[in-house]
Amino acid sequence: MSAVWTRISKLYRNSRISQKLFLAFSLLIAIPAIVVAFLFIRTQESQLYKDAMATGSSHVSRLEEQLRSRLAVLENASSTALTQKAFVDFIHSDMQADGLRLVKFKQNQYEQMHNIIQSYDLVSQLSFYVDNPGLHEIWPEIYHYDRFWPQDYWMTLREEGGAAYRLFSLQDGEHTLSYYRLVRLQGQQQKQPTLMELRAEHSSFFSPLLEETERHFFSVVMDGSDSARHVYNASHAFAVDAGEELEDILSRVHGQLDVLQQRSPVKVRAGDQTYYALYRYIAPLDAYVINIASHQDLMKGPRSWYLLVVAIAACVLLMMLLLVSYMTRRIFRRLEMVLVSMRKVRRGQLDAKIHTGLGENDPGDEIDYVAVSYNSMLDEIQRLMTQVVDKQLIAKNAQLHSLHSQINSHFLYNALESIRMRAEVERQPAIAGALVSLGSLLRYSMQWRGDTVSLGDELANIESYIRFINFMEGSSFELRAELPPEVLRYPIPKMCMQPIVENAVHHAAPPGGSVAIEINVTVENHLMLQIEIRDNGAGMDIETLARLQQALADDTERPIVASRNGLGLANVHKRLQLHYGKGCGLSIDSVQGAYTCVMIRLPWEQVNLGGW
Repeated sequence: MSAVWTRISKLYRNSRISQKLFLAFSLLIAIPAIVVAFLFIRTQESQLYKDAMATGSSHVSRLEEQLRSRLAVLENASSTALTQKAFVDFIHSDMQADGLRLVKFKQNQYEQMHNIIQSYDLVSQLSFYVDNPGLHEIWPEIYHYDRFWPQDYWMTLREEGGAAYRLFSLQDGEHTLSYYRLVRLQGQQQKQPTLMELRAEHSSFFSPLLEETERHFFSVVMDGSDSARHVYNASHAFAVDAGEELEDILSRVHGQLDVLQQRSPVKVRAGDQTYYALYRYIAPLDAYVINIASHQDLMKGPRSWYLLVVAIAACVLLMMLLLVSYMTRRIFRRLEMVLVSMRKVRRGQLDAKIHTGLGENDPGDEIDYVAVSYNSMLDEIQRLMTQVVDKQLIAKNAQLHSLHSQINSHFLYNALESIRMRAEVERQPAIAGALVSLGSLLRYSMQWRGDTVSLGDELANIESYIRFINFMEGSSFELRAELPPEVLRYPIPKMCMQPIVENAVHHAAPPGGSVAIEINVTVENHLMLQIEIRDNGAGMDIETLARLQQALADDTERPIVASRNGLGLANVHKRLQLHYGKGCGLSIDSVQGAYTCVMIRLPWEQVNLGGW
C-alpha cells in the first residue's frame, strides 16, 4: 500500500499544472455532482420501491377479497343444493324399485337441482357420493360412494367442521378446485357417510388472478403445504422471462412464507436476480395468494438514469478539460518566460531578467509578482557574490598576516628555548620548567589550526598553566583529572575550559593558601557531554552567586562584551549557546567556604560540534 501511495504521489508531482487543475476541478465539482446525482437516484429507487410495495400490497389484498368472495359463492351454491331435501332423500332410497317414480324424479327434483347448479357460473359440476346399494347411476351428479377416493376422507371433513376446500380436487383435480361437504352420516343401511363435491375449473375460478392486471407483479395461488402445487398465468411476462427458473423462484418464496408476518414483503435471491413477494393467507383454502416482482424490473427506470448521469458527467468533465486547457495556456504563457530565464541563469547568465511590462505603481497578478521577486533575487545574488569575493580577499589577507605572525612567534619560541637552555646549563631547573610551561601556553594560544581541539590537548594546556602559575606566584595549586582515554580524544571548542580554571586560580584560593581543582567528565543519555570543574576554595557569597546565575540565565541576544578578566564565564556561556543551542553552555553552583562547581554541557554527537 505504501509503495502504491508513493507511486501515485510521484505521478502527481510530475504531472503538468494543467492536469493538476483539471484533477482539482474534478474533485471539487464533478465528483460531488455525480455523488449527489447518485444519491438522488438511490432516493428515487427507495421511493419507487415503497410505491411498488404499496401497489403490490393493494393488488394482493384485492385478489384476496375476490377469491374469498368466490369461495363464498361455492358455499352458497352448496347450501342452496342441500335445501332440495326431496332430491337428497330420493338418492338415499331404492331408486330401482319403481320406474315411474324415477321418471318423476328426473323431471322434478333432478331438473331443479340441475338448474340451481347452472345458475352459478363458477360451478362446473356437482356430485353426490352415496353409500346406497339401491342407487341408480344414470346421471353425472349421482355416484356410489365406492367411486370416491380416498374412502376415509369423510373423517377429515368431520374434523374440519363438515366442509373443506381443496385447491386441487382429490379426483382428476389437475385443473380443478373442489368444495367438499358432509351431507349425511352413516345410517342403518350405510357404512359410509354421504359426500357432496362442488367443482370449479381453475380457468374460471381464478380468472381475476390469471388476467395480467398488474404490470410489474406476477400473481400466483400456492398450496400452503406443497410449493409444487400452484395456479398462475403461464403467459404472463414474468413466467415467460423466468422460464425454467420459475419453479425455483416459487420454491424459494414458499420457504419464506409466514402466516404471522404476511403484511411484510419477502425478499429472495434466485440465480442472479432478487425478487420481492407480497402475500396473503386464505385460511379456508389453506393457500397463499402471492404477488412476485423482480427487483431489476422494478428499478428499470432508475437504472437507466445511471447511464444518463454518467453521460452528463462525462460531458461536463470534457467541457472542464477544454476550459482548463484554454485558461492554462494563457496563464502559463507568461510563466514560460520565467522558466526560460531560470534556464539561462542555470547556465551562468545572471543578467537574464524577466521583462514584465508593468508600470511603476502597477502591482500585476501573481505571475508578475513572481517575475518581480525573481528579478530582485538575481540582484541579491549578484550583490552576495560580490560580497563573497570581497570576503575571500579579506581572508587571503588575514592568512598572509597569520603567516607573518607565525614568523614572529617562531622568533619568540626560539628566544624562550635559548633562555631555557641557559637555565639548564646554570642548574636552574625551576626556571627551565617554568619556561617550558610558558612556551607551551604561548604555542597553544597562538597556534589556531582548527575550530576544535581534543579534550586531552585542552587538559595538557591547563596543566602547563597550573605549573607556570605555581612557579610565578609560589602557590601550590593541584590539578586532578583522571579521565578515560576515549574521552581524552573527544573534540571540544578550544579554550572553553581555560577561563573557568583561571577564575578558580584567581578567586578560589584564600591568601597564602592552596586549592585543589578536580575535572570529571560524564556522558548523559548518549546526548550530552558534561565536563565538571570543581575546586575546594573559598566559594562565593550568595549575592555574587545569584548575580552570576542570573547572567547565565539571560536569554536575550545582547552583544558579548569582554569582562575585566578577559572572556568571563558569562561570555563563554553565551558563545557556547550561540554555537550549540540553548541546551548547551555553563551552569554554576557554589557554597561559600566550601566549593565552587562549574558544569560545561556540550553535544555528544561530534558531527554537531564546531568551534568558536
